[in-house]
Amino acid sequence: MADYKKSSVHCHSTMCDGKNTLQDMASAACAQGLTTLGFTGHSYTQRDREYCMSPSRTAQYKATIAKLKVEYKGKVDILCGIEWDILSEDKRTGYDYWIGSAHHLYGKNTGKYYEIDFRPQDLWDCINDDFDADPLAAVEAYFAEVEKVAALKPDILAHIDLIKKLNANGEFFDEESPRYKAAALKALQAAKANDCLLEVNTGGVYRGYRKDFYPGPWLLGEWQKMGGKVIITSDSHDINSLTYGFDEAAAAIKAAGFTSVQVLTGSGFETQEL
Repeated sequence: MADYKKSSVHCHSTMCDGKNTLQDMASAACAQGLTTLGFTGHSYTQRDREYCMSPSRTAQYKATIAKLKVEYKGKVDILCGIEWDILSEDKRTGYDYWIGSAHHLYGKNTGKYYEIDFRPQDLWDCINDDFDADPLAAVEAYFAEVEKVAALKPDILAHIDLIKKLNANGEFFDEESPRYKAAALKALQAAKANDCLLEVNTGGVYRGYRKDFYPGPWLLGEWQKMGGKVIITSDSHDINSLTYGFDEAAAAIKAAGFTSVQVLTGSGFETQEL
């Protein structure tokens, strides 16, 4: 039977920007009673090599996970996924599933690619140098990137409103602005048109950036009105966060009007009633 508390399928290791090895993550998942562990290393992009897997590491990643699948057979279903960014150069095939995401904005003036969820200064530079000091123009550009990812029909669409990560106190833009909401809704409509499964991601809360999940309550409510489906993930980068905040996420999902969540198991996606 599907159980969201025992399935963690957005996970990173030392192969990319995680803190623990693949083996450590698998061992911890087993010790914590998980039945499904899905690895989703960041796919290679030469535009930003700071956080992703190189081609050689990608090969090592696949080989190591293949061994872990055998080692943990009957204990934990180990899945080999990938988090594929719009700038990624790796193929999306050859994996058990793939997560689609957007982490960067292209600057038309400077020709730079800015990572919007890491260093505040990068986001300031992006807004000032390439979006004419208009933060909501950058927001609109970000959600347009999400639309492009959604159009590729990922198995899971990641942290749809990641642009808010560094904006917990409204440092960059007003999340209640009509422009912000219009851009977010447009991305949400693209997700629905392409039958995307939206993750409710607890990672920003675990790492202390936000007090709300991705997506926030308002956007999650709009997704429910559209008849969208959700899956709970932790975007785990260490062994202590594999199922961080899952019950709180389930409560937020119920508060938004959902009656069920999707759960990824070794047999595929299953529905669990809340």
